Amino acid sequence: MGEFYIVNPLIERYLNDLFPVKDKVLKEMEDLAEKRGFPIVGPVVGRFLYQLVMVSRARRIFEMGSGFGYSAYWFAKALEDGGVVVCTELSEENVYLAREFFRKGGVEERIKIYTGDAIEVLDGLNEEFDIIFNDIDKEYYPLVVDRAYNKLKHGGLFISDNVLWSGRILNESDSSPATRGIREFTKILLSHKGFITSVVPIRDGISLSIKV
Repeated sequence: MGEFYIVNPLIERYLNDLFPVKDKVLKEMEDLAEKRGFPIVGPVVGRFLYQLVMVSRARRIFEMGSGFGYSAYWFAKALEDGGVVVCTELSEENVYLAREFFRKGGVEERIKIYTGDAIEVLDGLNEEFDIIFNDIDKEYYPLVVDRAYNKLKHGGLFISDNVLWSGRILNESDSSPATRGIREFTKILLSHKGFITSVVPIRDGISLSIKV
């Protein structure tokens, strides 16, 4: 069994067409992602993240693996005054692009960016967050679960992208580090007594966990 779309592309296009006109910065970021073949969560998941910030009234968000800032931009737009998104990204080029996009979108005051490994940055911070969004290299996903639990406030949200991994999780012959990482992560997360978790089958699969 090879890769396949979790959501029929026609349905995803239909949903995208239903949404109001996006702001210019989001459009520019989406165009850049398409041009470079760079993975982003896309507008359907972006709006979902935006809503989660609003309904939870999150003030502090930690993002593990920010790329050039697409999902962080959605988070920042949803924050109330005084809120902050802490971004982490290994690529200096992506960090530069993210800063430019945040400046253009007028959200730079709500963003703090660390250039470096997301796990190391999270380990080094002595603070709690309302939301932790996980989108690092998939082989490292299993290392994040307990760390996220320890850094979240009670009732906080732990969100992870790509948990259905284009269906590769169903291919028993796929033993790549990324696919094995997703499988192990999902087992750990769903059995974790400190989280109540659902998997939302939009885009490439989003896990949504509440710290209890």
